[in-house]
Amino acid sequence: MESNFNQPQRQSLVGILVIFLEMIFQLLKAMWPIIVITLLKANSLSVLIGSLTLLAVAVYFGVYSFLKYRNFTFYIDEENEEFIISDGIINKTKTTIQLHKIQQVNIKQNLIQRLIGVYALDVDTAGSDKKEGNIKAISHDLALALKSKLLENEGKKVAVSEEEIAAEKPEYQAIPFLKVNLGSLLKIGITSNYVKSVGLILTFFFTIYENLHQAGAEDVISTEKLEGFVDNNSVWYSGLLFVLIMFSVVFLINIGRTVIKFFDYTVTKQKGSLMLTYGLINTQSTILKPEKVQIVKVSRNYLQKKLNVLEIKIRQAISDEKKDNKSLIEVPGCNAFERDEILRLLFKQVPEKGVMMKPNFRKLIFSIFLIIVLPLTVYFLFGKYVEPRVFEYANVAVFFAIFMLVLLFFGFRNYRLFVNDNHIIKQSGAWDVDHEIIEIGKIQAITTSQLFWHKSLNIGSLTMHTAGGNITFHLGKFDKINEYVNLWLYEIETSNSNWM
Repeated sequence: MESNFNQPQRQSLVGILVIFLEMIFQLLKAMWPIIVITLLKANSLSVLIGSLTLLAVAVYFGVYSFLKYRNFTFYIDEENEEFIISDGIINKTKTTIQLHKIQQVNIKQNLIQRLIGVYALDVDTAGSDKKEGNIKAISHDLALALKSKLLENEGKKVAVSEEEIAAEKPEYQAIPFLKVNLGSLLKIGITSNYVKSVGLILTFFFTIYENLHQAGAEDVISTEKLEGFVDNNSVWYSGLLFVLIMFSVVFLINIGRTVIKFFDYTVTKQKGSLMLTYGLINTQSTILKPEKVQIVKVSRNYLQKKLNVLEIKIRQAISDEKKDNKSLIEVPGCNAFERDEILRLLFKQVPEKGVMMKPNFRKLIFSIFLIIVLPLTVYFLFGKYVEPRVFEYANVAVFFAIFMLVLLFFGFRNYRLFVNDNHIIKQSGAWDVDHEIIEIGKIQAITTSQLFWHKSLNIGSLTMHTAGGNITFHLGKFDKINEYVNLWLYEIETSNSNWM
């Protein structure tokens, strides 16, 4: 039976429990170090007071969850072609989303929703940096019906077919176009995201230390033992041990995060679109339409090449480049053949590398000055005039200079711009080599720049603006850049292609 969305309706009744548990989870996530330390150091009276406080907070969250559920309604105004969401307890808000501006409708399920047996539905448009519409608790059938209703009005350009709706149902046994197995996820996990994982580890430990410090429990972490270990061993031994421990932790975090996020990743072709489903704890189902794709980035490093895996990141329209996570769709662990099939579906052909543009060697010289010469100058000046003891770590400075020089050299060697009749491909990266692909017809604006001392050298920079972000190429031949810019602007003006 077809659901009627013309009248305001609420979420499932268990949405109260979903809202309540999510609030409890956020509280525990933010306060757990302080709660644990307080319980360990507190006396019986303090524990009683703390328990009563938590009980009062739970009662408050329960009342808030009920009112939140009670005041949340959604419906489709077919006459004005709008999706309307009403929300709020004291300050009431009414969110109106024009159906033709809806970019994506995602059906998701986190751990709490999975245990309760409901689904969440997110509505995205290109005009905001956040989820414009978020329904936390509806049944799977209702989510599919609402998704179909929202997308079939997408400017009357595309419609969600019955096959697409059926393909999202568990009983529909569609043959996936791409299914990333556990082995491929493990390969991606051990060969990528090292910098991000190190950042997460450092952030975690600094957060724990800061929370312990605020709770007055610095004695839980004994810094004297760490200092004694460093004093009793050489700097190289301590540094090597630290690197090994960090590498092991990063290795485990990468594998765990990749498997949890992309578990059972499947891609299915449906009427010219791609349906993506994945997730171990938080599951997600989304339909990717080629006309909405702005930038496709294909990344692969040396180890991934040997293991025959790569990563694809697909970027859709965004409103703010600093808040573009919601527009990014990742496809991990596919091979070269599967990459070509995905590119062929998104671009109707596999983009070929055309005419190659190289940067001027001054780009490498400037990078060396900025990243190596300048920091080393500050280091030596600080050691000479402020603290001579820093020269005891001169070996570290030498290692830094050699390591960064190698990275900059390979980064410069891989830095290229390829141009063919329909596509532009920017190649960059030292270890992870990225290929960013855009269609010329989806360029919104082009900026060229040239410093006055570069005029005699005939070098300058190019920035291509799209609805999914910018692609910049620095210090290429400026006359060649202008020649291509004039050609691209003419093609954009005379093209009737739809970039959304």
